[in-house]
Amino acid sequence: MTSKARKIFRILLVLYLISILVLCFANLSSLPDVSNTIFGIEIDKVAHFLMFLPFPALFYLSFEGKAAALIGAGILAGLSVAGTTEWVQSFLTYRSMDLADFFADTAGLLSGALLTGAAVAIFRKK
Repeated sequence: MTSKARKIFRILLVLYLISILVLCFANLSSLPDVSNTIFGIEIDKVAHFLMFLPFPALFYLSFEGKAAALIGAGILAGLSVAGTTEWVQSFLTYRSMDLADFFADTAGLLSGALLTGAAVAIFRKK
């Protein structure tokens, strides 16, 4: 991948991280009520899963190095972001820390890592 492409992915990674922070720290109490579950899973857990799903791929595409190391580093960086956002939410009066959210973030990260690893393996063989 060219250095220009990596720079673009780094910019996308930063914008993505900003989006995560806005979503995690925004006061969402003024949003209209919607269904609380999707297929029996709480909607906020689905949102957390989806929010962290692309993290490993963006991390992998943003840096140069061995795929396994980059994907692993992406998981660790994502866990740090997820843990820190939940910890900070414990200090906000309009949000609360929820370990189930952290577990949903982790499931999204691990799923994203598996998908990224599979895509790397498929495209590397071509």
